[in-house]
Amino acid sequence: MGVSFRSVLHGIIAILVLTLGAAVPGLNAGAQNATPPVQGQGQGSRTQPVQTASPPANLPRVFLFATGGTISNKTGGRLTVEELIQSVPNLDRRVKAEGEQFANVASGQVTMDQWLALSRKINERFRKDAELAGVVVTTGTDTLEEMAYFLHLTVRDPRPVVVVGSMRNPSTTGYEGVANLEDAFLVAADPASKGMGGLVVLNDQINSAREVTKTDAKLLNTFSSHDYGMLGTVFDRVVYVRKPVKRHTAQSEFDTDKIESLPRVDVILTYQAAPGDLIKAVVDLGAKGVVIAGAGAGATSGTQGEGITYATEKGAFVVTTTRTGQGFGIGGTGGRAGSRRIGGDDLQPVKARILLMLALATTSDPAEIQRMFREY
Repeated sequence: MGVSFRSVLHGIIAILVLTLGAAVPGLNAGAQNATPPVQGQGQGSRTQPVQTASPPANLPRVFLFATGGTISNKTGGRLTVEELIQSVPNLDRRVKAEGEQFANVASGQVTMDQWLALSRKINERFRKDAELAGVVVTTGTDTLEEMAYFLHLTVRDPRPVVVVGSMRNPSTTGYEGVANLEDAFLVAADPASKGMGGLVVLNDQINSAREVTKTDAKLLNTFSSHDYGMLGTVFDRVVYVRKPVKRHTAQSEFDTDKIESLPRVDVILTYQAAPGDLIKAVVDLGAKGVVIAGAGAGATSGTQGEGITYATEKGAFVVTTTRTGQGFGIGGTGGRAGSRRIGGDDLQPVKARILLMLALATTSDPAEIQRMFREY
């Protein structure tokens, strides 16, 4: 019939291919283009959910007391404590944050009674919650250093109290409040912050509440401890380079549970030909103490000497400090023959006022008050 061997061989090969193709999927035509089935896409399979990393167990817990200030002051209203916490991206992966809206006002509107109430609340929370890592307080930068120093002296627990604010508000380009708040939470949560006292955290820097002061009306890097230097920094982690040495927090003798109110203390500035009648006036109006922000090492001017004598004779205490921003003022004569002239050590005038208020709420002994200014 003229059938060649080659034709017979091709026929046999074709039959074998068809037979094997039916028995083994993927060996038929186009098998060279087949790919293995992808999990979740094959027939009868289920789509697998994407697995995301869970927050670490046993995150440090930090409590936020929000009091207001620029950090909360957006156009048309103020951020609440819940909104402040939620504003920090991925905070729940590093810290378990809780909070309370203590107040929501400009820092200059906070009263002395509110200072006392806030200190009591923080002390009570620490007493009742042994597992709490630390506390954060938001406030306005204008008087932030004052609130921070008051808490530094009256929160009687070694765990950190971190006071934070911002120079720009949430409705402003370049608002840095979120970054400052995140840093504050990290510092409050870090075990290394224990025993460091009241802390002020802004612009990635950690400063002691006793030493820090606001140095510029507008700049972001306004808070500085001058020649003493910052305690540390916070970027992706908290790093300390030194510790405060004066008494504070857990070693403090000032108990706000026993202080009903703070006595009036005023600050009087020294300038050329400054009159002493201003000192007389505040004493006549009820001041129990006067802080003199003196020139240089604490020198007075004009008739201020007469005013100081009048004040001490009326039973008021007069603390001498320097208006220069740093350095030690005149030592004072506190304790000698009952003198009510007290040396303010190296405290800023506004902080000397805070310490004198607490001292006068505790004792009227000049020697004891002078001791407090040396120890705190």
